[in-house]
Amino acid sequence: MFKFNSWRHKTLIYYLKGLTLQSPNPNPFFQHYPLPFSLHFSTTTSDDSTSFAASYLINNLGFSTQSASKLCSTYNFTFKTAQNPDSVLHVFRNHGFSDSQLRHMIAKLPELLSCNPSKRVLPKFQFFLSKGASKSDIVNLISQNPRILSPSLNNHIVPTYELVYRFLKSHKETIARVILNSAFHGDYHVPSNIKLLIENGVSESNIARLLRSWPLALRTRYNMVKLVEELKDLGFNPSKTTFSIAVVAKTYASETRWKEKVDAFKKWGWSDEDVVNAFKKQPYCMLVSIDKINLLMNFWVEQLGWDPLVLAKGPSLFLLSLEKRIIPRAQVVQFLLKKGLREKNASLTSPFIDSNKLFLDRYIKRYKEESSYLLKLYEEKFTLEDKTEMS
Repeated sequence: MFKFNSWRHKTLIYYLKGLTLQSPNPNPFFQHYPLPFSLHFSTTTSDDSTSFAASYLINNLGFSTQSASKLCSTYNFTFKTAQNPDSVLHVFRNHGFSDSQLRHMIAKLPELLSCNPSKRVLPKFQFFLSKGASKSDIVNLISQNPRILSPSLNNHIVPTYELVYRFLKSHKETIARVILNSAFHGDYHVPSNIKLLIENGVSESNIARLLRSWPLALRTRYNMVKLVEELKDLGFNPSKTTFSIAVVAKTYASETRWKEKVDAFKKWGWSDEDVVNAFKKQPYCMLVSIDKINLLMNFWVEQLGWDPLVLAKGPSLFLLSLEKRIIPRAQVVQFLLKKGLREKNASLTSPFIDSNKLFLDRYIKRYKEESSYLLKLYEEKFTLEDKTEMS
């Protein structure tokens, strides 16, 4: 007789009621004719038995024995028959989800197999469809992050969507933001952080900018109240663009990473005050990599012999391309200084900030006797660096 390892197998018992099998090997009949529900599994000794849920994962979703067992030992599955998980998979497959996507989703959110799809899944699909999302949009959204199905539709997803829509003013763009940042609507920090920024006078345009370009800043667990007060104390105006960039700079870097960047600047002679002032002038400077900081500083100080503190007063240079902007223009400026054609106390940073046309007019074409050489110097260096970057 087969020895059934737990009461979980009683659905099979009902099916086999009245049948007596004399061999521990599966009857060949069952290898060709499936049971009247989608679950297929074999029964073995109690030492190596596979649970109902694990068998379901293996035979219906293509999980390996190891991954199915691990998932079942980690999560407490509540389904004891195939009826509910079958109905869940039916809903997803009808909406275009592939087995590989379902396998990925269940691995991330196994409790989906125990949910009521009519209450937990379908209403959320219908909500996003009503806002203009396509079925493929929903497949992309949910397969990337199935946890978006976890929060309450009415208490979280709808209010968060409406809050984001308030700033983006377009269902198409709001849906696009949700798909690009699939964890967005599943994060309870987002609405609370947005509301906090509103309460502290942050402009709608700044919040829209964060939603479009740096949504992770709104998902931060950073103390937003403390951050806003800190930035205000530094002189940042919540209505200005620089405020949103400062929020990004502070939330995208851990305290350790922030300190490492401060130390990178200080290594080249800046003080703590210089770093703070540079951040206030151009908060983007704290978003550049440490490698970029060192590369620009090395070229500026070691190769050009210029004062590193000049960069503290013009931190926007850290945002520019070293190869395509800084190096070619530096050759021209350095030549002009050596020839006495530019005053030594003139701004060293302004030539790098000017547009290409303005730079050519101010620093090349105006020196008629030297213009041919300057243009050649500029274009040779620019072409050389450009080719090097492309190779």
